Amino acid sequence: MAVTNLSTTCDGLFIISLLVIVSSLFGTSSAQLNATFYSGTCPNASAIVRSTIQQAFQSDTRIGASLIRLHFHDCFVNGCDASILLDDSGSIQSEKNAGPNANSARGFNVVDNIKTALENTCPGVVSCSDILALASEASVSLTGGPSWTVLLGRRDSLTANLAGANSAIPSPFEGLSNITSKFSAVGLNTNDLVALSGAHTFGRARCGVFNNRLFNFSGTGNPDPTLNSTLLSSLQQLCPQNGSASTITNLDLSTPDAFDNNYFANLQSNNGLLQSDQELFSTTGSATITVVTSFASNQTLFFQAFAQSMINMGNISPLTGSNGEIRLDCKKVNGS
Repeated sequence: MAVTNLSTTCDGLFIISLLVIVSSLFGTSSAQLNATFYSGTCPNASAIVRSTIQQAFQSDTRIGASLIRLHFHDCFVNGCDASILLDDSGSIQSEKNAGPNANSARGFNVVDNIKTALENTCPGVVSCSDILALASEASVSLTGGPSWTVLLGRRDSLTANLAGANSAIPSPFEGLSNITSKFSAVGLNTNDLVALSGAHTFGRARCGVFNNRLFNFSGTGNPDPTLNSTLLSSLQQLCPQNGSASTITNLDLSTPDAFDNNYFANLQSNNGLLQSDQELFSTTGSATITVVTSFASNQTLFFQAFAQSMINMGNISPLTGSNGEIRLDCKKVNGS
């Protein structure tokens, strides 16, 4: 009997050891990402990304917001794997055609410029998914926001997920409970939700993503009651009924091109542009209200939280090790 118990114990230890080995070989844990991943193979990667974005800013003041949005929309669909960058092909249905991305996701040309610069310096080394992570940090820090240490080592997907992009990315028309659920589904909490929403402190939005609030909100026949009346009047002129859905306006009324905490003060005065923004402060009893209030009164606190939440988001299901590939052209898988 003692021999049988010993055998069972040994088998159990062997299985545990085997699981550890298999996990280390094939796991896709974010723990495998690290800040020095390219230190020996492409030490100037971050500087190359930053300088390319600086150049892009000279002709496009909204490019920073556009680049961080690409990272956000990428990570929520199959993890941070640069699947959003893939074009349509015989075997791929591009995420660029999904509702949240079609005619609105932009900055792909800048990503291509970054990739070209990196390939010229260290060919076949830096992944497109890491480019999106590095570009997000540069976009924020170059516009007055925080800097953070970007964890690296992601690899690029071999396919895209159009259906996932249509269902998993939070929508500006959704209620707070739905959006909270979508964040929770990728391991992000309420604090992450409020902090990352603060990225709407810069950039633009099309009439089509907020005109539901202007005339007939939720079938009431009236505008959204949580929309500041002065802002409502100006938006009704900008985005008349049956007008163009592609006209753009600033997400942040006060400092549209600076990364700061004014976004949260805007919410406190009902000047959030998107329904999904304003609901963070106007949803009675929501845990998000106290977070909005703290960020509105303390920019340092917001910056610290935003940096950590960007790291958290960048850790969503990365491909590492031998999974995926390092794309040579971010728009297509290698060999296609």
